[in-house]
Amino acid sequence: MALSLRSAATLLSRTAAAHPRLAARRALATSAARLQVSAPEVVVSAPLAHAAADGPKFPGALHSKYTHELAFIKQSAVLPTYRVLDQDGQIVDPAQDPKVDEAWAIKVYKTMVTLNTMDMILYEAQRQGRISFYMTNYGEEATHMGSAAALELDDIIFGQYREAGVLMYRGFTIDEFMNQCYSNVHDYGKGRQMPVHYGSNKLNFQTISSPLGTQLPQAVGAAYALKRAKKPNVAMCYFGEGAASEGDFHAALNMATTTNSPVLFFCRNNGFAISTPVSDQYRGDGIAARGIGYGMHTLRVDGNDVLAVYRATQLARKHAIEHSEPVLIEAMTYRVSHHSTSDDSSAYRSKREVEDWKARDNPVTRFRKYMEAKGWWDQAKEDKHKKETRKTVLAAFAKAEREPKPPVADLFTDVYDTVPPHLLEQEKELHALMAKYPDHYSTAAYAPSK
Repeated sequence: MALSLRSAATLLSRTAAAHPRLAARRALATSAARLQVSAPEVVVSAPLAHAAADGPKFPGALHSKYTHELAFIKQSAVLPTYRVLDQDGQIVDPAQDPKVDEAWAIKVYKTMVTLNTMDMILYEAQRQGRISFYMTNYGEEATHMGSAAALELDDIIFGQYREAGVLMYRGFTIDEFMNQCYSNVHDYGKGRQMPVHYGSNKLNFQTISSPLGTQLPQAVGAAYALKRAKKPNVAMCYFGEGAASEGDFHAALNMATTTNSPVLFFCRNNGFAISTPVSDQYRGDGIAARGIGYGMHTLRVDGNDVLAVYRATQLARKHAIEHSEPVLIEAMTYRVSHHSTSDDSSAYRSKREVEDWKARDNPVTRFRKYMEAKGWWDQAKEDKHKKETRKTVLAAFAKAEREPKPPVADLFTDVYDTVPPHLLEQEKELHALMAKYPDHYSTAAYAPSK
């Protein structure tokens, strides 16, 4: 029941005798009531400004309307997938052409090819036992470049583990990639992370962590901080459709909408969560439908079309900043590669299926056709770039492999401002073991402690 300030004052007056602690509240309510001279009474009740005129006006669903029909609702219309380029690299609707220039297109395409080259070399390095782990990005290059090109450097990136192209587009060098994968002395993480768990402070790319979904609520918190600081930026959060099955996904979307935080949730729906196909993951209309369920502006885009991803991310970023609201983008694509070097995808899908996808809808090939039609690219440029890129990647690879590992002392730093006694004791014990068993605990491959 709603109470006006006058009614509240009367109620407090009647109960003050029985409850002396309410005397102060009574005085406050009486004073507030006296202020209402000609203004209408202030009523405490549920917000009804946007309620449907012919609806029940329940606070939990203000826009609902009455119906005399009893029927289950399973699914509304299937959400469409936005695209700009067809499979032949042609603009489908001239009105949707983002009209990118030659320099933009060349940077995007070259980064795609460079990413493929680095993936091939590091994948083979893992197979040779030279690094411990790796994940390639084949088939998802357009989701990386299209989204990265639409963001600003001051936007904060929260990746999952298949966004190397985003980081590369923002300026992370081949040397920096190699140092991280080799966990050498130049690795920003000081050898404490698995390969492909990149991070860059200067590029506003938060360090990747293995547990699925943890970056989702973190991105909401970062976006809320940007909002409070009145900065014209967004937090961009990447994840796969498998991570959308984690509880953190639902908590994050709900937090983002209820706090009106400018965060972009970018889902790479590539068809498989490691070895689990989407048919075994969910029954609803993909991931995009969940954004609508949380009252969030939502887009579904062709993730193999770099121009469509670019335009969708541009629109989402603009809306998030101007309205201080989250947006969910579902990029539909196909994971051509194995999930990681720990996976053999032929165990759960046929090799022919993968080859069919590569032949029918390769995002790199599609964009190359677009560039060739514009006169911006040809086979001679392709051959030259691939040759130069392979040379650059191999040089960085060899250099990183020769560098020493981080100092042993780094095992005990960067957690506490002052190293506590129990860690000092563990460090002392470690050094004693290394001195006693030098053949088993050799530090020849490690940089000396400072």
